[in-house]
Amino acid sequence: MTPGPLPVGAWPGADHSTDPYLPGHGNGGYRVLHYDLDLDYRVTGNRLAGKAVITARAVQPLSRFTLDLGQFRVQDVKVDGRPAKFTHRPDKIRIKPDKPIGYGSTFKIEIRYAGRPTPISGRWGDIGWDELTDGALVASQPIGAPSWFPCNDLPGDKATFLVTVTAPSAYTVLVTGDLVAQRRGPGSTTWVYERDEPTSPYLMGVQVGRYEVIELAPGRVVQRAAIPPRLRSTFRHDFGRHGEIMIALERMLGPYPFREYVVVVADDDLDDPIEAQGMAVFGRNHLDGRRTHERLVVHELAHQWFGNSLTVADWRHIWLNEGFATYAEWLWSAVSGGPTAAAHAAQWHAWAARQPAVVTVADPGVDAMFDPLVYKRGALTLHALRSRIGEAAFFALLRSWVAEHRHRTVTTEQFREHAARFAPYPLDGLFDAWLDRPELPALPWTL
Repeated sequence: MTPGPLPVGAWPGADHSTDPYLPGHGNGGYRVLHYDLDLDYRVTGNRLAGKAVITARAVQPLSRFTLDLGQFRVQDVKVDGRPAKFTHRPDKIRIKPDKPIGYGSTFKIEIRYAGRPTPISGRWGDIGWDELTDGALVASQPIGAPSWFPCNDLPGDKATFLVTVTAPSAYTVLVTGDLVAQRRGPGSTTWVYERDEPTSPYLMGVQVGRYEVIELAPGRVVQRAAIPPRLRSTFRHDFGRHGEIMIALERMLGPYPFREYVVVVADDDLDDPIEAQGMAVFGRNHLDGRRTHERLVVHELAHQWFGNSLTVADWRHIWLNEGFATYAEWLWSAVSGGPTAAAHAAQWHAWAARQPAVVTVADPGVDAMFDPLVYKRGALTLHALRSRIGEAAFFALLRSWVAEHRHRTVTTEQFREHAARFAPYPLDGLFDAWLDRPELPALPWTL
């Protein structure tokens, strides 16, 4: 069927994004300002019913637009309170409002939906809302957010959130945000969380389990943990230095960027910890009573600065998340009496030299986004920079990078320009060698 003429001065928003790696996720024509999510979750049967009210601003005149949403039954859609025509096919919902939306206008989309939340399938496996043995968790990086709510699934489209979750009272519900209300009813409890710092959809999460909530560490920053009660003793040992880790990272990177930090330990094994804004989720297999995985504890906490407060504008720049968090591991090792950052750099440089020279750190390609070389060579880039400009300039650079881009999006080019301000001579050659070419440079003199 040939579509009819568009209203004068209005065009459809794109059903794809400008992200060069994942153009199928994200949409064009608008920016989201706020998500208000009201969810009812039944643990038995893994059933989710939701109402999403999304406030957005048009960046062009819109006759229709799209959102990302997984395999739910969409019951109805309204735009500015008026019923809207829509179609829904995995993983896009296409909406035609009753009347066109003008350029610069703020508008509200209301979507009611229900079903079994199903992870989004991709080249990294199934990602998103995941049913546990007894409860659920969300692991959304990089494409899983539409598995539980309609969104503009772009890392650079950061918005504020209000998330209300009703679940059986036997379960604790944790959402990435500040708990602002809790109401107990007959058989169920409603939890209300607010995330008022700009947040990418992939960094939002819901964790549901039979958890005990305890203090993680005292200090300036509120630090809490939600754990299976039977793991309390092992957790206390393995996370026993968390307060010291927080102090050390604040000293090196600047103030922790959120009001609190929450660690969740799921009573299931997880392949890797899960990063979320103001939260990290570990599996029970990450506890062994020997602090074997303490480097991961540091890595996930460092992501609150690099990845969450400062978020990549698109996935090409992922080394700004992972290289920085990896280098934070090396920095903590040095200050806590372990091997120095120079020792780690030498070890991982030798490892990288044995790998095929096929990954360009600044633009690794979608298949190599999570390649260990992005993590380790990203950290080596920072160590080379530190060696070149010296201790004082390097840590001043890190703290100002974090402060000037707080709760914003960042790119590799911005970091290169920022670093140039702290060097007495041009750094182009250093970044060209470490970021722009797959061949591994020689390890410089190390600190």
